[in-house]
Amino acid sequence: MLAADLAAAGFEAFVVTRRSDAALASTDVVDGVRVYRIAPGGPGRWSRWFMVPSAFRVLARMRRRYDLIFVSGFKALGVPAVLASRLFGKVCILKADSNGEMSGAFFRDGLSAVGLAPHSRVFRTFLAVRNCVLRRADAFVAITSRIAEEFGAGGVRREIVHVVTNAVDTNTYRPAGNDDKSALRRRLRLPQRRILITYAGRLVTYKGLPLLLRVVERLQHDHDVGLVLVGSGGLDIHNCEADLRAYVDGRGLSAGIHFAGEVGNVHEYLQASDIFVLPTEEDAFPLALIEAMACGLPVVSTPIGGIPEIVTHGKNGLLVQPRDFDQLRDALRDLIANRDRAASLGQAAARTVRARYSREAIAKEYVELFNRAAGFREAEPSRAGVTRVPEPESEYRQAL
Repeated sequence: MLAADLAAAGFEAFVVTRRSDAALASTDVVDGVRVYRIAPGGPGRWSRWFMVPSAFRVLARMRRRYDLIFVSGFKALGVPAVLASRLFGKVCILKADSNGEMSGAFFRDGLSAVGLAPHSRVFRTFLAVRNCVLRRADAFVAITSRIAEEFGAGGVRREIVHVVTNAVDTNTYRPAGNDDKSALRRRLRLPQRRILITYAGRLVTYKGLPLLLRVVERLQHDHDVGLVLVGSGGLDIHNCEADLRAYVDGRGLSAGIHFAGEVGNVHEYLQASDIFVLPTEEDAFPLALIEAMACGLPVVSTPIGGIPEIVTHGKNGLLVQPRDFDQLRDALRDLIANRDRAASLGQAAARTVRARYSREAIAKEYVELFNRAAGFREAEPSRAGVTRVPEPESEYRQAL
């Protein structure tokens, strides 16, 4: 989405990513943007690390085609990007998509899976060397103020840290009318009259899903509600999909709890729903939350990571403490019983997203950041209303 917006703003943008599925072409065009998919192919939990040499090779081979490298999620790929930028005279900007990418806390669970401790000498040495390289990037993007603080604690200069949140396409994620909601429920085979609570994201333990099932089971004793779980456990080390399904089957809850699986139409499930819930115990900036808010849903979540920067309790959603059965039950019960309040919170949520997290607003921030980092002149609005970046006198600017 960002690459397409950059192209619309006058950049020649292309994407390098991993060929995660053999059915995907090695080169492709998506939304008008050229995409290059590189090794290693297929699924795999450690694939991001095996991609490091492939990423460096493609950065070297294509060095005459770009001026700026932008890495979204630099856990592993930040190092080859920074090295390529220093060797070939490019600008490099690193963005953290998760808490702990700079501090190393993100790797805690993966380390335990291979018998290493976060404070082991091997890992501390690796982290020190890696971060020494990463700090040579030209700029850093933090999606929350907490991540910006983590950068500072990791020795990144404050003046090169920029807080730019994630965005949502409000043309796709938007409220549905009652007739549209009814039609969507028929097509998605969801119950027409039942109040639907939806969760979207990975089916993993740290999203609070075992607790959510118990809460919904209790609510179903007194209310005609259903739960829709959109997503799968995937290759995450905390995958709990099988346990969730076993709980539902074992407790005879399958009539009221629906597993949608991985889908390409998440927005339709949200538009067909009444309430969105994200009882997460660990998160940075959950995109699913602002997608649900953009669809006008009242949301219930937890004050974790950047969520308090998105949701103001009682104003555009409800916040409950993680792992608290009673608070989560009571918040959902409130929205189920008080439909006027639920509608008011949902409307406020949609206004928040349109004002602060729209695709257009965030794209403008990136255009300005990339131009400053690459030393180009200020952007000027075109007559069509699209931000156009004046070309430098010599080489056409390009972004990778």
